[in-house]
Amino acid sequence: MRATVIGAGAWGTALADVLARNGHEVVLWAYEPDVAESITREHVNHRFLSGHALAPSLRATSVLHESLEGAELVTFVAPSHVLRRVASAARAAVPDGVPLVVATKGIERGSLRIMTDVVAEELPGRPVAALSGPSFAAEVAARQPTAIVVASDDPLVAGQVQRAFSNDTFRVYTHDDVIGVELGGALKNVMAVATGISEGVGLGNNSRAALITRGLTEMTRLGVAVGAHEATFAGLAGMGDLVLTCTGALSRNRAVGLEVGKGKPLAEVMAGRETVAEGVTTTESAHELANREGVEMPIVSAVYEVLFQGNSPRQAIADLMGRDLRPERD
Repeated sequence: MRATVIGAGAWGTALADVLARNGHEVVLWAYEPDVAESITREHVNHRFLSGHALAPSLRATSVLHESLEGAELVTFVAPSHVLRRVASAARAAVPDGVPLVVATKGIERGSLRIMTDVVAEELPGRPVAALSGPSFAAEVAARQPTAIVVASDDPLVAGQVQRAFSNDTFRVYTHDDVIGVELGGALKNVMAVATGISEGVGLGNNSRAALITRGLTEMTRLGVAVGAHEATFAGLAGMGDLVLTCTGALSRNRAVGLEVGKGKPLAEVMAGRETVAEGVTTTESAHELANREGVEMPIVSAVYEVLFQGNSPRQAIADLMGRDLRPERD
């Protein structure tokens, strides 16, 4: 089919490469003209996914409406803070009825909308699916075995997306819990920042295991409160993505937390980064959403206080450990 991928960061490029190697005619939209040129001419994304040769058939452009001409499947991978703007700009060029896949992970600041809702509001009347799961872009581009999830209210759409992306090294499972799959992908980034902070102050494996496990409890608690299924968080989009992002050396969110834990101010950590660490933005949104829903999320609150309210990492950890004793299960 004719497929468009919107967003040529590492993850968008890796997904476009998967589709192209599956035999689809793929155009990748890049905000940066130099990225589009290097992908089309050299079959490499030097800026965001260097060192990985891309499918020779993959083309890129920095003109949005050109990328969407004749599209039969559109995948959005723009960062969460610009997704609404990009989706709105694409509205006139996206054909009616074309399935929209949202591979951005986050919660929109202010509206507290999940990413599929953002796209559905800007491009009404088209089926929308969420694509999420444990997947470092570099490993997908290197064609290492990876398993992720596509969630949609329409099983036919989920199946269509599953078939479009699946191959011998990229296995896609279908799901019907869009909220759970989306929140799993978004909230795990906050927990990765927390894990990085704990490592930055010199804590070890015990602390990391506790953060991952209790972090999963918080993710599930909030998810259920807004309509997700509890079991979703035990799957690829929940526990799977959480473990990867909290332990993997390629995790951008963990890397941000690591520097903050070592004592660097957040502004300094973020200043030199060209890639997006969604966990920073999601920390604000998750904190606000938890307050709105009356859901207790002490790890999210601790990360929020460190990143945005000046609390020291060591004091935040002490505060977490000093909370009132309670049963493990809610």
